[in-house]
Amino acid sequence: MTISFPPPSETKSELEGEGLFSPRFGADGLVTTVVTDVADGDLLMVAHMNAEALALTVETGIAHYYSRSRQKIWKKGESSGNLQTVHEMRTDCDQDAVWLKVSVAGHDATCHTGRRSCFYRTVTHRNGRAELAIVDNTRHFNPAQVYGSAGTKS
Repeated sequence: MTISFPPPSETKSELEGEGLFSPRFGADGLVTTVVTDVADGDLLMVAHMNAEALALTVETGIAHYYSRSRQKIWKKGESSGNLQTVHEMRTDCDQDAVWLKVSVAGHDATCHTGRRSCFYRTVTHRNGRAELAIVDNTRHFNPAQVYGSAGTKS
């Protein structure tokens, strides 16, 4: 049986209180999802979920997302073995964002580049330009070996 979500309440007290989870999906049918490590709180990734991905995540306890580039449901870690087990799911006050606290199996890496977090670069201002600098270059796995030449990520 698949979970379905009721339409968001127009009543602020209902939206902000206890009761049924009624996420406010955007016009594109997606809700933004922030993912952190349950143990140390590190930010691992930001992704999107449609109603199906959100329902699968609630039902299975394994993170599922909606890939905007591939236009399909994406079970995070299905190819790499780096499945994300959800320990806690939260939503914000108006239910238009989701926060997952997860543990990561396999290589303990979330990014398809082999790094633990997708946020491995800083943005700095130098000489009138915004520039990127890599601050975490530790690879927990070799993406070419895990994903092959196609570069399919999960």
